[in-house]
Amino acid sequence: MTLFRSFICAILLAVAIPSFGADPARIDALLADAISHNLIAGGVVLVGSRDKVLFERAYGRVSGAPDAWAMALDTVFDIASLTKVIATTPAVLKLAEEGRLSLLDPVVKWFPEFAGRGKDAVLVLNLLTHTSGLDDIPLSSANPLQSAIEGAAAQKLKGEVGSRFKYADLNFILLAELTRRATGAGLDLYTRTSFYRPLGMTDTSFNPLDKGRCSTTLCDDREFTGEVQDYLSRQLGGVAGHAGLFSTASDLARFCRMMLSRGSLDGKRVLAQRTVDQMTAPYFSRGGDVIRGLGWDIASPYSSPRGLGFSKGSFGHTGYSGSSIWIDPASDTFVILLTARLDYKNVHDFSKLRGELSTLASLLYAVPPELREMAHFNDE
Repeated sequence: MTLFRSFICAILLAVAIPSFGADPARIDALLADAISHNLIAGGVVLVGSRDKVLFERAYGRVSGAPDAWAMALDTVFDIASLTKVIATTPAVLKLAEEGRLSLLDPVVKWFPEFAGRGKDAVLVLNLLTHTSGLDDIPLSSANPLQSAIEGAAAQKLKGEVGSRFKYADLNFILLAELTRRATGAGLDLYTRTSFYRPLGMTDTSFNPLDKGRCSTTLCDDREFTGEVQDYLSRQLGGVAGHAGLFSTASDLARFCRMMLSRGSLDGKRVLAQRTVDQMTAPYFSRGGDVIRGLGWDIASPYSSPRGLGFSKGSFGHTGYSGSSIWIDPASDTFVILLTARLDYKNVHDFSKLRGELSTLASLLYAVPPELREMAHFNDE
């Protein structure tokens, strides 16, 4: 009976994915529409599970220039604020896992510059969840990192620490410096040795050397190719906790597969299972109206990539340059969108693009949790 049930489950899983949605050509149509309306010049879409890539396709071109190269699957993108969850968050959590810091450490422990400045209640945890009460500030060109630290120390906190959610790059600029102070190495070196090399993410780095493979970003009518778009990150030398990382869809897929496998990939463990669980557990602010993980977004004003099909326990993040990731452990699915964004003012349509892509991905490729559980039956 058990063998028969396993056989039936295998058949159900084999037919489940294509039966839940329309033709994958709907994804092609969605991206073609975004290109035709000059929302993007092109992009790469990748959908996968913890075991494999389910859909991967490149569209359009790497910039809006008439002679721009065709987008390729291995195009390298400035992933902007995805840096927060692909670099800074795992770095801080790994240091906590190793006992080199605690998420409950007062920030003043690592930044004595904050002493006597009314910041004693701010914890490392608050930086990760954007509940520190800090707001973004301009940085000095003469010494940008020092001005970030001094500006954070000097500003008056907005609201009660831990209850007010205010997305601020400054939180992650401080976390990158905390990583350096805890390890003696920069965020670029620490993440490369701790995550990217072990995971086989060969095209993921800050300040990429092979600029010829990079997609273009825009800022104030200036094009950037292989140089970070974000001004604060440029001031900080291209290595910052909030932005500056470059990657490909296939590299990010390996990171997503590691997250779905709770810390390991292809037999190499980079984070403990409990660390991944802690990273993606819900932390509430604004009276429960905003739900964040550690670094990761769960339900907030920035959650458009969740779409309509992924579970309440799914998580992800967006990047201003036109990037996003959303991961759903319940359905064993993730979706990656990397684009050469052209229209930065049309936030509504870009959020709609992200949401509709995830909705299609969940319809086409997500396996319902009940079928996943059935598929895990063994000969009991």
